[in-house]
Amino acid sequence: MAEFVVNAHRHDPYKNFKFRVKWDGRYVAGITTVSALRRVTQVVEYRQGGDPSVVRKSPGRTSFEPITLSRGVTHDAEFEHWANRVWSLGSAAGNEMSLKDFRKDFTIELFNEAGQLVIAYKVYRAWVSEYVALSDLDAGESAVAIQSITVQHEGWERDASVVEPTEP
Repeated sequence: MAEFVVNAHRHDPYKNFKFRVKWDGRYVAGITTVSALRRVTQVVEYRQGGDPSVVRKSPGRTSFEPITLSRGVTHDAEFEHWANRVWSLGSAAGNEMSLKDFRKDFTIELFNEAGQLVIAYKVYRAWVSEYVALSDLDAGESAVAIQSITVQHEGWERDASVVEPTEP
């Protein structure tokens, strides 16, 4: 089978540097890195007493690894607002967490070199487990200040409505 059905002339896989993240119906500003979408299924090993000296293996529980989103520090407070839904300093006892809206679904979109949407993944029931408001500061370096969130979630799937576009 061809790697690209619509664009049979294409030989190169998609690059990893054109992407956007969308939640609450809008794109999140300035995201520079998204960690890998990783799913792990445990291996259950067993052997019956009468079996040859071979261990049988079958799939066990599946889990989805956390996803980390990073971006340069700006005045956009989207990361902080979401992180504060899990825990907020100064809230009255029992109100540190917003149980009704601390989880959200979001989408990671990948684009080709021409800027066409080529693949999208939907991430479900995510919540912020780690928030880095400001990366290490170093007067001896020349770098961008970074903030990040790490989200736990209950799975992701490829968005089947996004199909291979006809490339120009």
